[in-house]
Amino acid sequence: MMKKYFLVISLLLSSSVSAQLVIGAVGEAELETSKFILELPNISGALNSAENKAGQEFISIIKNDFAFYKKKFNTQDNVAANGFSKPNISALKKKKISFYTQVKLSKSSILNYELETYDVNRGTKIVSEKGTLPIGKVRDVAHEVADYIYQTIMGKRSIFQSKILFVSDRTGSRKNPKKELYIMDFDGNNRKQLTFHGGTVISPAISKDRSRVLYSLIRNVNEKKKRNINLRMLDLKTGKDTLISQRKGINSGAVFMPNDENKIVLTLSHSGNAELYIMNLRSGSLKRLTKHYSPDVDPSISVDGTRMAFLSGRPGAAMIYTSYTSGLEKSVKRISFVGQYNATPRFSPDGREIAFSSWLDNRFDIFRIDADGNNLSRLTKDFGSNEDPSYSNDGQFIAFSSQRVLSRTKAVQNIYIMDRDGEILGSVTKGFGNCITPRWTK
Repeated sequence: MMKKYFLVISLLLSSSVSAQLVIGAVGEAELETSKFILELPNISGALNSAENKAGQEFISIIKNDFAFYKKKFNTQDNVAANGFSKPNISALKKKKISFYTQVKLSKSSILNYELETYDVNRGTKIVSEKGTLPIGKVRDVAHEVADYIYQTIMGKRSIFQSKILFVSDRTGSRKNPKKELYIMDFDGNNRKQLTFHGGTVISPAISKDRSRVLYSLIRNVNEKKKRNINLRMLDLKTGKDTLISQRKGINSGAVFMPNDENKIVLTLSHSGNAELYIMNLRSGSLKRLTKHYSPDVDPSISVDGTRMAFLSGRPGAAMIYTSYTSGLEKSVKRISFVGQYNATPRFSPDGREIAFSSWLDNRFDIFRIDADGNNLSRLTKDFGSNEDPSYSNDGQFIAFSSQRVLSRTKAVQNIYIMDRDGEILGSVTKGFGNCITPRWTK
């Protein structure tokens, strides 16, 4: 019994220069995709070097954003400077270009942009956008504009304005280990440290409206060096950091209920065994969801708030189970049977799939399975040890942490992105310490 308990708990706890994941263009014959052209900017008037650089960055970011969707868009270099007038649609059609975007930069008291996107096949302008381009806000404006173009073409949101929470040990050392919480743009830029506890942060989760972050903190609590795993909440708007639960033992693995973000689901062990509870953040009241002699930890909640995936030691090792959030024990169902043990189950945004990691072949790899337990797919293999999957807001990508062994005494762990079919696009962290537990914003 105790062996099972500590196995699951160990899984629970395991959990500079600006860099950007740049996605290379896809060859024309490689995929049946829409050719997406973004012209070099047309300059109106004299710009200084900083403004010219901002304009180039604006174009580069939009182009790189679309390159993430390389199974939908074939981003290519500009064909030729066209000024800022209606393009030659016939010539573009001959080049089999599907979407053509041109940008004009001008300066009054501040740098301004005009942008037009054409649906070449229909011969119509589908986007006409104007705005300012503050030097310090180029990245934010570019992601916003790219998302607007994507929505116009695809009819749904992209990942371009999403962010990723993660934990890094970059401020610590061997003698004084520290793991703090950070947030960054989906492409690895704009990294910002969120916590400064000097302890060990684990299990972050962000609210749907991106205003609050739940996380657990491990640090010494008295002179006898006893440690407790306490749950805290950070308000990203005000910076206020609040202690939510410090019951004896584990207060961790908390996630917001998607249909009522004043309620959370978390793991507590104050009763002697790790179980799952719903907590009301306003009243502090608890409702017990699981009741079993084996530990139940690390919940993930479906988008409609009715189903829960979690880890349980019921079969003798940590495996994935699902149940209704109503707390009916008879609704509990085991859905994973792969590997020696599993970790970090996470629902896709539509609630149809669950991504998780499994210890197999002496390392962790990431799998995807339907929420009913059917259609198991292995997404990573022969690519280090891979853990902590987290779906993007549109369900098309998965962020995860991967440990690459460099030598007998050294390994490095970074955050990577792959598409939902397992094609790895690359790392979004590098030279930023060991980075783990990514959580993609909704």
